[in-house]
Amino acid sequence: MNKVLDTGVNNVRNVSRYIFGQNCLAKLAEILSTHCTGPTGHTVYFVDSYFRENGSLIDRLPIEESDQVVFVSTVDEPTTDLIDTMCAQILSERSTMPRAIVGVGGGITLDTAKAISNLIGNGGRAEDYQGWDLLSKPGVYKVGIPTISGTGAEATRTCVMTNPRTGAKLGMNSDFTVFDQLLLDPDLSATVPRDQYFYTGMDAYIHCFEALRGSHRNVIGDAMSIQALDLCRQVFKSDQMMSDVNRANLMVASYLGGCAIATSYVGVVHPFSAGLSVVLGLHHGIANCIALMALSEFYKEEHDQLHAFADQQEIDVPKDICANLSEDAFENLYKATIVHEKPLTNALGADFHNILTREKVKQIFSRM
Repeated sequence: MNKVLDTGVNNVRNVSRYIFGQNCLAKLAEILSTHCTGPTGHTVYFVDSYFRENGSLIDRLPIEESDQVVFVSTVDEPTTDLIDTMCAQILSERSTMPRAIVGVGGGITLDTAKAISNLIGNGGRAEDYQGWDLLSKPGVYKVGIPTISGTGAEATRTCVMTNPRTGAKLGMNSDFTVFDQLLLDPDLSATVPRDQYFYTGMDAYIHCFEALRGSHRNVIGDAMSIQALDLCRQVFKSDQMMSDVNRANLMVASYLGGCAIATSYVGVVHPFSAGLSVVLGLHHGIANCIALMALSEFYKEEHDQLHAFADQQEIDVPKDICANLSEDAFENLYKATIVHEKPLTNALGADFHNILTREKVKQIFSRM
């Protein structure tokens, strides 16, 4: 283990306000009326496209005639070009600027809402702000309402997207990205497909053990990570991982994990997961699980724990997804992985390039 280093994140910003509990979604109208008191303007709702045809969630939102509703496809993870296009379309459809943005869904939808808020407040293109602390001012007031637990997108200071020109999967990592208000209603995750619930929930588990195993640490972040890991173990060792209690526990773990990772960095799993997302189009949660299955030399205990969780919950983590890939594909996987210098330095030290050579990275991906 490398010497524990300061993360450089010394003045931490968390979500300003949150409400946790069943049916807290009903508080949204009051929150918007309290914080958005100007004479003009409207609210833009970004809603996971799942809810266009499934359930009555859309009917529970306090949508007014002047508001905009954008259904966010989660087939593919967001790109910088998509964010630019969506932002331009939203601004062109109304003569007034939005007074608030509300994101309702999983990590893709929440990140989209955060990114659009940032762009409206700062101008320019999404790719201009991929990196650390490149935003110069706050965006539009934004409310996050997660409908699945694990990504921590509701709590983090970033919103992740892929740049199709550079191939980099990076976020707008800034204090200005943090949501102003959260509504954490565990009832909203009741309709999540079981395997997706598992894969996404494991993201919280992976966030936290990578932070704890790294060399850049924060004592408060450590405490949050330890608590989140304990909650994840309770959920995934349970005979009913989607019970009311466990859905509530996983939502808390997701929030704590998001807060924790805002004070530290991830490790080896997330860069390899990003490679799978950029090159093969896999979603983040399942890509994390596939990556961890091949990284036992770095995280033996956590690798074995994932196997145990998957067996307990009868979840099949995909195998052989990198079988028969071309040399060009492996080269692209290498480039999309090694670009993540901060987490790899956190996990392996400044000489990580000497550990993760091209041949070594190819060997690891070949096990997936």
